[in-house]
Amino acid sequence: MRGLRWRYTRLTSQAEDTLSGEEGKEEEEEKEEEEEEEAAAPASAAAPEDPMVPQLTEASQVLSASEIRQLSCHFPPRVTGHPWSLVFCTSRDGFSLQSLYRRMEGCSGPVLLALRDQDGQIFGAFSSSALRLSKGFYGTGETFLFSFSPQLKVFKWTGSNSFFVKGDLDSLMMGSGGGQFGLWLDGDLFHGGSYPCATFNNEVLARQEQFHIQELEAWLLS
Repeated sequence: MRGLRWRYTRLTSQAEDTLSGEEGKEEEEEKEEEEEEEAAAPASAAAPEDPMVPQLTEASQVLSASEIRQLSCHFPPRVTGHPWSLVFCTSRDGFSLQSLYRRMEGCSGPVLLALRDQDGQIFGAFSSSALRLSKGFYGTGETFLFSFSPQLKVFKWTGSNSFFVKGDLDSLMMGSGGGQFGLWLDGDLFHGGSYPCATFNNEVLARQEQFHIQELEAWLLS
């Protein structure tokens, strides 16, 4: 008679079962806590892209680097990335509107006009096309006025009229309505004025409605 072979199966004790169950439960709880923490943590937001800082052919005597960067945010997309060429400045070319027109000949624009007055106030205009002599108003709704007072304020087209830019031998006018101009410069580029107008619904750009120009720059943005 052959001997019987016995197989033994080890049975876990109640204490071991309890311990094993508790360890598994703790692992599940830890995993759940980690998932909850991950869900509660805010997603890392991508840093906003800085506007492309334009390259200037020479340093501006009117606008600081910060002001240039702020203004660049308000230009139409077709201007982004284009260098700034200083077409005219009073310190180099003299105080003459006719000289400004001559320097603009052959240019198609757009143009940024930047001024500093006797109070040190910085303001100006963006024109969708080059400044020129004209019998009537020209330009598009891309044109706007701006002022640093001291924070940047931009006054864009309201759609109420199309009186964007008009230039003759005696004056340059930007924005109109009710017989007043948003920005007006005389033929000597010495006296100027700024009044609320319907084209841009702007505030007075300078500290006073009438001002004296200390420095003026015209930048071609193309």
